[in-house]
Parts: sequence; structure tokens; C-alpha cells
Amino acid sequence: METIKQYWENFREKYNLSDNLPEAWMFGDGSEVMGNELVELVIRGVKRATCSAKCLHDIEGEDIPAEGQYNIVLNGKNEPACIIQYTQIDITPMNEVTETFAALEGEGDLSYQYWYDEHERFFRKELSSFNLDFSIDIDLVCQQFRVVDVNQ
Repeated sequence: METIKQYWENFREKYNLSDNLPEAWMFGDGSEVMGNELVELVIRGVKRATCSAKCLHDIEGEDIPAEGQYNIVLNGKNEPACIIQYTQIDITPMNEVTETFAALEGEGDLSYQYWYDEHERFFRKELSSFNLDFSIDIDLVCQQFRVVDVNQ
């Protein structure tokens, strides 16, 4: 946690920001391999979007991200890898997510079908841990972002 705080303080001072320590999290399923793979896509600029199930934000009492908000993205070892800033947030039913957004997620072959299949699998598993059923029109928090700093 100390390295996360120090990384943020250095960034905050460099850009004269008054923002408090933002959330720090890892992409994916929590595994080191997936965390490292996805953060590498973010740093390379391939992955510029992500999504989450809105109902889980509601259940866990998590705020929906806001445009302009910063987050610290961790690598597979829970170390700070980069800082992102949200550029667009939309609540969209999963079956209405566009091909453009799916490609911005930067995974697999960048096709809508790949995105849909992987996200259906992911959300089925995630929702089942809360005893919730998956549906094709589940509301997703679709988040677009830009990388504003890479931890060297």
C-alpha cells in the first residue's frame, strides 16, 4: 500500500493536483497472469476501455466512476503500473454494447464476438458468486479511459 501512496503523491505533486488517493485495482479475474497481460495492453495503448456490472456496484455500495476521475492500475503483483483517467462513462445494456466499444477493450482479436463471449463467461461467473443470474441485457458501466502516467 505504501508504494501505491508514494506513486500517487509523486504524480499529484508533479501535476499540482489536490485529488486524494484514488482507487487502486487490477484488471481481470485477480490472477497474476491476467493482471499482467491486461495492464500491458493498457500501457501499450491497446486497451482503452473496460466495463463492469452495474448491479455489483449497487450491491457493494461502490460509486460509478466519473469522467475526469483518476484510478491507479496495478500489475499482477498488486504493484502500481499506471494511472488512468476516465474520459467517458456510459451505462449500457450488454446486448447494446457497440463493436467500437468492444474493440476499445483491446482484448483477443478485437472482434465484437470475442468481446461478447469472454464477457458473458466472466459475468456469469462473477454474478454467480453473488447468487445472481446472468442476462443478456444486464446493465454495464462502460468506462473509456486514457493513460496519464506509467510507473517507471
